[in-house]
Amino acid sequence: MSNWIRLNDNSLVCHVADEAETDLVGHQIALALNAGDVVALIGGLGAGKTRFVKAVAQAWDVPQDDVNSPTFTLIQEYLGRVPIRHCDTYRLRSPEEFADLGLDELFAPDGIALVEWADRVVEYLPRDRLEIRIRIDSPTARTIEGLATGKRSRRILSQLTDSGNVIPESR
Repeated sequence: MSNWIRLNDNSLVCHVADEAETDLVGHQIALALNAGDVVALIGGLGAGKTRFVKAVAQAWDVPQDDVNSPTFTLIQEYLGRVPIRHCDTYRLRSPEEFADLGLDELFAPDGIALVEWADRVVEYLPRDRLEIRIRIDSPTARTIEGLATGKRSRRILSQLTDSGNVIPESR
């Protein structure tokens, strides 16, 4: 299991060496998610956002091969134990185009929504969401930060803390 480091009450960070560890982090977070949760993915091209989504979906019984970046279709839905709705906003010309996609369906309480390039449409995201920020450190290594923006997303981080995989913040 990947060890998370607590930065404060609303954020955790971990460092991963390769894609296998990214998958592990995605699985850890997936185990803490429930229907109705929204995950906002932020990171540059090639950071591993879609890889992370594949790991989350697989943990919810979606075959990993079924998950593709919805760059051109914008939203994909995968049927697992709950619907996984995966949106990629990279090709949108404006945040308003995101609003026209049918946000009630994307953020429906019966499924989990994962939004790539979420920083481009932040004004249309639910106020309470888990932000996953992925930074490229080397060709294979990444820093992954989980940031809670409300009560529900803090619960997700608390579940990671309760799993015993969180190192207290360094003083």
